[in-house]
Amino acid sequence: MPELPEVEVVRRGLERWTAGRTITAAEVLHPRSVRRHAAGPADFAGRLAGRAALAPRRRGKYLWVPLRDPAEGPGTDRAPGEALLAHLGMSGQLLVGDPARDREKHLRVRIGFTDGGLDLRFVDQRTFGHLMVADLVPDVVGGTGLVPEPIAHIAADPLEDAFDAEAFFRALRRRRTGLKRALLDQSLISGVGNIYADEALWRAQLHWARPTETLTRAEAARVLTAAREVMGAALAVGGTSFDSLYVNVNGESGYFDRSLDAYGRRDGPCRRCGTPIRRDEFMNRSSFSCPTCQPRPRRARY
Repeated sequence: MPELPEVEVVRRGLERWTAGRTITAAEVLHPRSVRRHAAGPADFAGRLAGRAALAPRRRGKYLWVPLRDPAEGPGTDRAPGEALLAHLGMSGQLLVGDPARDREKHLRVRIGFTDGGLDLRFVDQRTFGHLMVADLVPDVVGGTGLVPEPIAHIAADPLEDAFDAEAFFRALRRRRTGLKRALLDQSLISGVGNIYADEALWRAQLHWARPTETLTRAEAARVLTAAREVMGAALAVGGTSFDSLYVNVNGESGYFDRSLDAYGRRDGPCRRCGTPIRRDEFMNRSSFSCPTCQPRPRRARY
C-alpha cells in the first residue's frame, strides 16, 4: 500500500499539473471507486463539474484537492467548503496525460478540464482505493486550516509542523501495545505503514514487539527521527515501488526499494552487523528485523 512518501509524491504531481484548473466533467466507470461518496456516482460527478481545483494537500496516506466555484474568483477570502478526497488503497493511481490516449484497463474515474489539456484518471486494479467529495471542517489536530470531515480524527503525520512529539510519547506509554502496532495506528501517528515502520525501527535499533509502556523519551525520539529520515530519503527518489501498481502521476516508478535496509530483505545480511535479516508474521503481514541489532524483548507485545 502506498505510504506517506508515495502519497506526497503524487500530491506534488497534482499540484504541478491540476492546481488552478477548472473541471468540466467527471466520469465514473466503476461505482466501487466512489463507494464512500454516500450520495452515489451521479452526485459525485455533479459536485465536481464546474469546480476549480485548488492546490492539493495531504495528511498521512490521504490527499485532497479543495474545490472552489469559479464565480468566486481566485482572490476571494471565502474558504473552500468541499474537497475531492482520495485514498489510493493497495493499487490506486492518479495519472495525468493526453485526454486522447487509450483508456487504461483498470480505469475507474476520469476527470476532464475546461482547458482541454491533460486529464486526470483514477486507475485501480484491486478497487481498494476510493474517491469522494467531502465537506471541509476546522483542523482540530493541526490547529489551522481545514481538513475533510472523514479524516478529521486521524493524527498528524511526522513530517507536519503540527506533529507533537511529546504528546506522541505520552500516548505510546499509555497505549500498552507493541511498538510497530502503535506506529501503524493512524490515531497516534498517520502515514507510517508496514515498509517504513520496519525501516524506522531498524534505524532506531528497536524491536517491533517492544512494549510501548517501556519506551524512554529518548527511544521514542529516536524512532521519530528515524521515521522522518527514512521517509525523507524515500521522497527524494520518488518513493518505493515493488511493482507497477505504485507510480507517480506521470506513470514513473520510485526507486527507494533499492535502499531498503530491512523490509523485504529476509536472510539478506544486515547492513550494520551482517546478521541475516529475520522475517516474522505480523498482523497477517510480515515484519523484518535484525536479530542482533534489534533483539526481541523478554516481554514482547504483538
